Amino acid sequence: MNGHHHHDHDEEQLGKAIDFRLLRRMIRFARPYRLLFVLAFLLAGGITVIELAMPYLVKTAVDSVLVLPWLEVRADAPPVPGAVPYDPGTFLVDGRTLPEPVRQALEEDGRVLRRFLVVPPGTAEAELASRYPDAFRLTAAGPAAPEEALRAIPAGDLLRLRLSAVQVLGILALAYLGFLVLRFLLSYGQVYTLQYAGQRILYDMRRAVFGHLLRLPMSYLDRQPVGRLVTRATNDVAAINEMFTQVLVRLLQDLLMIAGVLGIMFHLNVRLTLILLAFTPFILVLAFWFRKRAREAYSAARRVLARINAYIAESLSGMGIIQLFRQEKRSMDAFAEINQRFFRAQMRSITVYGVFGPVISVMQNLALALLIWYGGRGVLSGAFTLGALVAFTSYIRMLFQPMVNLSEQYNILQAAMVAAERIFGILDEKPEPTGSAALPTLRGEIEFQNVWFAYNGADWVLKDVSFKVAPGERIAIVGPTGSGKTTIVGLTLGFYRPQKGRVLVDGVDLAQLDLRNYRRKLALVPQEVFLFSGDVAENIRMWDGVVPADAAQEAAKAVGVHDHLAQLPEGYGTQVKERGVRLSVGERQLLSLARAVAADPKFIVLDEATANIDSQTEAQVQGALERVLAGRTSIAIAHRLSTIRNADRVLVIHDGKLVEEGPVEDLLARKGLFWALWQLQFAGEARAEP
Repeated sequence: MNGHHHHDHDEEQLGKAIDFRLLRRMIRFARPYRLLFVLAFLLAGGITVIELAMPYLVKTAVDSVLVLPWLEVRADAPPVPGAVPYDPGTFLVDGRTLPEPVRQALEEDGRVLRRFLVVPPGTAEAELASRYPDAFRLTAAGPAAPEEALRAIPAGDLLRLRLSAVQVLGILALAYLGFLVLRFLLSYGQVYTLQYAGQRILYDMRRAVFGHLLRLPMSYLDRQPVGRLVTRATNDVAAINEMFTQVLVRLLQDLLMIAGVLGIMFHLNVRLTLILLAFTPFILVLAFWFRKRAREAYSAARRVLARINAYIAESLSGMGIIQLFRQEKRSMDAFAEINQRFFRAQMRSITVYGVFGPVISVMQNLALALLIWYGGRGVLSGAFTLGALVAFTSYIRMLFQPMVNLSEQYNILQAAMVAAERIFGILDEKPEPTGSAALPTLRGEIEFQNVWFAYNGADWVLKDVSFKVAPGERIAIVGPTGSGKTTIVGLTLGFYRPQKGRVLVDGVDLAQLDLRNYRRKLALVPQEVFLFSGDVAENIRMWDGVVPADAAQEAAKAVGVHDHLAQLPEGYGTQVKERGVRLSVGERQLLSLARAVAADPKFIVLDEATANIDSQTEAQVQGALERVLAGRTSIAIAHRLSTIRNADRVLVIHDGKLVEEGPVEDLLARKGLFWALWQLQFAGEARAEP
């Protein structure tokens, strides 16, 4: 184990950063929930409007309430209708009724001298103002006092003098609080809607992936590491779900926010907005740099992560060998080397992402500094209101925040593209080919006609193999390791199709049969038994529900495992855990045999079924086999002498060819390959037989 694995090749193929073909295919999964996304978009629009309105509400509070509204304007004649004479050559003007261009022109010409508080006549405030004759002077609009004179009035009286302003301020504060509550409700609705839609898409996509995996041919599954397929159905699907919930709507919301902020900023002050937009080219250049570097860093990190996952899976599978041969240090050193590479790759990725966010933040603060300098001068010169300056500080943050979000959204989008490429790679695999013909009953006649088969290209595993198995005949297949015995079983079960020749079942080409219907009528007893999580009875009755509950015990009795199972803590209700770790090897093999005979199949395939059983258990299994194989066709890959001895005929496979066939006695008399295998593999066992 050197930590280099050939099967992580496709982990390195990241494809395009944004592949619109893949994006369209992903959106198809979202189509059933389009109304939920429309609702999320509408909620996002509402949230954006509220967030844009809140700084403007603050601006209104500052300019219309906190700042004194009346202006003393120097002029020889009333500058606007409604102007009130004050001193010779000056007039008082209500700034709230003054058009903004007119106000700016007066401010820039230096004709605005001071701000005044004017109290409406005939009110309680006017009576209170009369107590401060040094501050207030009676005018046509009511008692008026300049801003500097108000500092001599006690705070309590000053608040009473500005009672109407305090009331408006309370209304604005309640409106701001209402906006906060409404934004919370809309945000909750948006998050819930998006997450619900995302979880439904996650459910549908994971179901589609797993359902497709169940229909894929063994030729595909043989080439794929289990860990990779698990990742496709879990992590990769989750990555696409994150794109739907974190990017799709949020990206539109950010675009709406940018457009809204720019619109309001241009409305408030065109020149200042244009100056602040000078930062845009730098942000675009930075975004382009970030996109390129982030992709490279992400690609490198994914490649090394694939190797880490593969190495850990390999090491866990072979942990017994590692400990037996005392290879712990070597394995740890190899893992440390891969882990260090992953650390370096991750640090490069973190550096890229770590630079982008802070640089955007620095630009935001530079923009704020420019705003304070330029906007502050505008306030002092009267070209800019104080409320607009306060609002601008909020709008700058709201303008830069979507840009900061770009790094996270791009990362999520890129991960989703990679995941989609892999998921659709599975979904594009053609399902296991199957015909439509159904056999009413399976007699058990199997025939190979000039069969050639290769797993890869022209590397033939079987070469022109022909034989015929009569109904009820018991066949044993023997041969050296790698000769093609298991391949014959795979072809018989329909897991693979020959490149040349035909496999016939009851005279019908297996390629024309409905494999689901065909497999219901046969059974396989593999050498390595696989038991699923669940209880014992469930593992025996794995036949589409056609096996009644009491048949599980009858099948167990037929193969001689009933007594073993009855002694378990909860009998047939005992949970066997994953892969049957609570049962011995022999018990698992007997349980597998019980599963095979539970549905009374007409054709049974035994793939070295007694290889892992001790002699005492084998005697039980052989007795059971004699009973259950009677009248049934069987093909057994032989490992034990007893399997061959009880066979009607033996097929000898060597180098992919059928070199000998016949009864055991005839083959031994020929003194060919079977005789040689007998001497090497079975003679010692025969002498050990009682």
